This record gives sequence, structure tokens and C-alpha cells, in this order.
Amino acid sequence: MNRHFNKLMNMFSFRTLIIIVLLLTGLLQFFLMLGNVRSTTYDIQPFQLAPETIRAVKTVEDTVKTEEERKQAENAVEPVYVFNEETAGHRVSLVESLFDIVTDVREDIKSKEKEPTLEEQVKLLQEKLKDITDSQSQLIFTKSQLQSLLTADESSLTSTKSILVNLVDTLLSESIRADEVTQKRNEIETKIRQNTSIDEHILNSVIVIGRAAITETEVLDKVKTDELIQQTREEVEPTRILQGQIIVQEGELIDREVYRQLELLGLLNNNTTNEPLIGLVIFIILQMIFLYILFDRSEMDITKRRNALFVTAIVYSMSIILMKILSMLSNEFDTTIAFLYPTALATMLLRLLANEKVAILVTILTAASAGVIFHQGYAAVLQMDIALYIIFGGLASIFFMRSIEKRSDLLKACIIVSIVNTSFIAFYLLMAQSDFEVFELLFYGIAGITSGLLSGALTMGLLPFFESAFGLLSTMKLIELSNPNHPLLKKLLTETPGTYHHSVMVANLAEAACEAIGADGLLARVGCYYHDIGKTRRPAFFIENQMSGINPHDSLPPERSAEIIISHTTDGAALLQKHKMPKEIVDIALQHHGTSTLKYFLFKAKEQGKEIDESKFSYPGPKPQTKEAAVINIADSVEAAVRSMKQPNIEKIQELVHSIIQSRVQEHQFDECDVSIKELKIIEKVLCETLNGIFHSRIEYPKED
Repeated sequence: MNRHFNKLMNMFSFRTLIIIVLLLTGLLQFFLMLGNVRSTTYDIQPFQLAPETIRAVKTVEDTVKTEEERKQAENAVEPVYVFNEETAGHRVSLVESLFDIVTDVREDIKSKEKEPTLEEQVKLLQEKLKDITDSQSQLIFTKSQLQSLLTADESSLTSTKSILVNLVDTLLSESIRADEVTQKRNEIETKIRQNTSIDEHILNSVIVIGRAAITETEVLDKVKTDELIQQTREEVEPTRILQGQIIVQEGELIDREVYRQLELLGLLNNNTTNEPLIGLVIFIILQMIFLYILFDRSEMDITKRRNALFVTAIVYSMSIILMKILSMLSNEFDTTIAFLYPTALATMLLRLLANEKVAILVTILTAASAGVIFHQGYAAVLQMDIALYIIFGGLASIFFMRSIEKRSDLLKACIIVSIVNTSFIAFYLLMAQSDFEVFELLFYGIAGITSGLLSGALTMGLLPFFESAFGLLSTMKLIELSNPNHPLLKKLLTETPGTYHHSVMVANLAEAACEAIGADGLLARVGCYYHDIGKTRRPAFFIENQMSGINPHDSLPPERSAEIIISHTTDGAALLQKHKMPKEIVDIALQHHGTSTLKYFLFKAKEQGKEIDESKFSYPGPKPQTKEAAVINIADSVEAAVRSMKQPNIEKIQELVHSIIQSRVQEHQFDECDVSIKELKIIEKVLCETLNGIFHSRIEYPKED
């Protein structure tokens, strides 16, 4: 099935495949989350009773209310007036000027040879006063009033002038606003009439002058007033309808104000909008873009990238479906059952089936999606408490899954996740500052623990299905394969004990070297356990299993011996495939000798003087395709060679390891894998250190008599 699946996938370029898979994943996510972003609307008319208690689903500014409050504040602002100290002096000068003009006209009349008629005198005075009367609208004299001024006694004019100047100066020293001018004019008129020192003959004229002299001394400062109004308006906080705020209680009358607020919040059927749907599309596109970049730039080989892509899409979709089910059930409970969601499920699966980068990104994307799916209609657009809950739980599993050597390590990670979950829930409850009943507290505590344990249980339960469906080799699968009770390892131990011991020794060397260069040490160890499984077909033909001292190759032609030795790679691969072992393990069995030559039997054939086909003395390969296979290729030869040495020491081991690595390089055995010269030097150093620890010099104890 996997073979046909791979052929089908090879029809597409990987980038095309990413787009197709992410498009399908995004569409599934969109339809699952559609109901969580659609706003609830009501078919309501003004002046009917509310069918239920309606709350605000979002925070919006009530612009109408805000403007009303700003208008009220603006109307309450006192205008800014400025007192003009020069006004009194100007108006006093006006009064003095009037009396001086009258005096001057009187003097002019006296100086004339022929005294003008009274009418001519009035006309002359009108001409002299024209500039002042034109500029002062209140200063209007009748002819009789002008005549009285011209005919009044000179001493009376002088005393009246003094009296009027004092009255004007006194009144104008006070603050007089525009609306108070009439009152002050009436006041000065009263004082003039009450003053007995003023000649009755000119009383009316003096009243006209006095009233005209009174004007406002405090003028409106429009600039400062406007600034104060603007400042006052800005100080008025906008009136907002808050999320969760009750707009109308069930059974209450929906008046015009309530109806306006419902309309403003978009809660009426005639106000439906597609904005949330557009927002959801943008949200999903952003998520898919991050996933596209992650897989497009991944350094994994194409097969692993493709498998990781499918696994990620399935795990992510599965997480969305699980969250959707919980959100649908949440309406039946008063508590937040979203805390039951297994926070580390997607993280653990992808950490084991893909890699850490994929696990971290999907953890964040899952948390963001949970924020939308679990949001409460009137509480938030994005439920941040649930989003953070998943992020904390997921990241906790990553940090405590860095080294998983056995299933108990996964259990420990689950316990840590449970502790982190309950700690976060405690933070949530304390920050909520609400009173919770004992039952609720007990539920939340159990939810945090259940979430952590479910993460591990579902991971263990789902892992075999993913491994089987996609032919994936997870850490847990490798741990299972390393169990000595595995049928093939038991077969290796019972039928070829020497080979079993050799495999264990090579595993120790290969694991240490792989970890030193950043390769998969666990894969190398397990691959070493099975790399010589083909020797179980003819155990006695391999020197490590020849316990009796009889070597069957002594009686066989070199070509036949070479055929038997070489066949252990293909025999091993066939046996592993028969037991449905992972492809990586099968590849190691095929590649651990590459295309190297069996020089011993080749030289033996040459010594017999036969015509030789050298290809029959070389392994069929292929050459090592991965760093792990390259390391095992070296470690296998090094272990066998050192074991055959007499009295190995540091210098001999170092020289031997160096020569074997150089021989492999010269034979181009590593041309098809990405191991570098620098990494080969690291491998050489680690192998020497490990071998020195195994074959260290021992103290020779004296023989007993």
C-alpha cells in the first residue's frame, strides 16, 4: 500500500503537495470554526418584549451618547472674559472731549463779530461732534439738548463735567459684561438724576453723554473660550458599551434607546456582516503560510518531509475536531470544560513523528485556534486563558521529552504536563477573583490532571496507527525494537551469539559517534542490533560464531565463500522486510558494507590463478545514504578489526581507525551521504576514545604456585 501511495505522491512536486494538503486542512478548519465566529442576531422590533437577556458581544463606542455628554460638558463651560483696564480711561476721555468741544464751540461763537443765530450755533456744534457721534451709536443728541449745552452757564458745565467724569470712571472700574451694560447705563442715569449739583437745564444732555460713556469692560476671549471648550470635550471619556454588558433583560420592553444600542452592536438581523468570516479566512491563511514555510524550508529528505506534512495536517485537524466537540458540549456545563482538552497531545505526537520545530509551531497554532473555538460570545473575541493553557502545557511536554529512552519517560512528561496544567488553572482562578464552590475547584483540579494524562494516553494509543500508515519510525518504536525480547534479537542471540555480541559492541560505538556529530544515536544503536541479522541464515560461515575452531570456508572456493559472506546483507534485508521492520532499519542492513570489496577472498582467488570477476567479491550496496549508515559502516569494520588485534593499545587502535576511515573515503563509500570531513574526524576521535575504554590495558596478576 505504501508503495502505491509513494508512486501517487511522486506525481506532484513537493511544493504543489504542500499547497494541496494545507488548502484541504484550511478548508476543514474554516468550516469547523465557522460557527464560532458568527455573531448571534435577533429578529426584534422596537417596543416589543426582549425574548431573552441580551449582552454585548463586543466593546463599541456609543458615539451618540458620547456626543450628548460632550455637548453637556461644553454647555457647562464658563466663557473666558478679559478685563480691559484701559476702557475707563478711554471712556473718560470721551466724556471730557465732548465737554471740551462744547466749550470750544461756545468760545468760537463769542469770538465772532456777528453772533450766529441759535440754530446756526446748534448746526456748528453738530458739525464739531460729527466724528464722535458717528462712532458712538448711543450718542444721539436732540437739537434742544445741544441748545441747552450751548446756553448753559459755563461754571455749571465745568462742575457737571467733573461730576460725570467721576461717575463714569467709578462705574467703569468694575467688571461690566455685555449683558450688564444696559443695567449699568440705567444705574448711571439714576445717579445723574439724583445729583442735585447738575443743572436741570442740561440734565437730559448729561444723561445722554453718561449712558453713551458706559460700555463693557470685560470682553469675551473667544480663542481661550474655544480652547477651554475643546479641552473640556476631550476630557469627556467616550461612552462605551462593554463586552458582556447587559443591554436588556429578558421580558423588558425594548425602547428606542435599547433598539439603537442593539443596532449599534450589530445584534439585529438587518445588521448581519461578513467581517468575522473575512477575519477567520485571514487567520487561517496566516496559519497555513507558517506551515508552508516550515515544510518548504525543512532540511529533511523528501520522503520524511512528505510524511511529516501528512502527519502534521492530520494531527492538527484532529486537534481542531476535538476542540470543536468540547466547545459544543461546553454549553451544557457551567464550568469551563475546555480545560479537559489534552494540551500536549498534538505536541507529543509531532515531537515523536516529525521533529521539535513542527511540534512547537503546531502547539502555537493549535492554541490560537483554541482561543477562537472556545471563546464565549460576550466575553472575548479570543479566549486567551485557553490559548495560554495549551501553550504552557504543550511547551512543557517539549522540554521534558528531549530524552525519551523508555515509555516511563513519556509518563514522566505527562505528570509534568499535569502539574503545569493545574498550576496554570490555579493562576486563572486566582486572577478571576471569583468565589468558586468546592465542586468547581475539584473539577478544575481534575481537569488539569486529566488533560496531562490524556495527552500521554492518546499519544501512546495513536502512535502505532501513524507509524503503520506512514511507515514512520518514532522514538517509541525504536525503543520497542531495542527490547532484547524482540523475536529477531532472540533469534540472533540464540543462533549467532558471537554476532549478537558483535552487534552490541558496534551499537555502543555507533551511538556515541552519531551523538557527537548530531545524528540520531538511538536509530544507529537499534540499526546495529539488526544490521547482521542475515548471518542467522548461515551462522557457522562467520568467524565470530565458529566456536569449534572449524572454518567451513577452508573447503569452499573463494567465489562461493564471498557469495555467502556478501549475501548476509540482502538476506538480512529480506528477513527484516518479512517481519515488517521499518525502512530505516532495512536500509542499514543493506548499506552497512556499502560497495566495499572482500579483499581476503579476492586475494585468495588471485593466488589460485583463476580468472576473476572482481564484482563478485564486492557488496551490492547501495552505499550509505545517511550519516547513521555511514557511522555504522565504519564502526562495524573497526570493531571487528580491533577485536582481532593482539594486545591492542592506544596507538594501534588510533592507527587502525584512521586507516579504515581513509580506506572508506578512498573507495568513495560516503559519496552519497552528507557526512563531512570534519564529521569524519569527530567520528574517528569518538571511536578511538570508546575503544580505548573497552580495550584498556589490564594489570597482569602474578600466577599462584
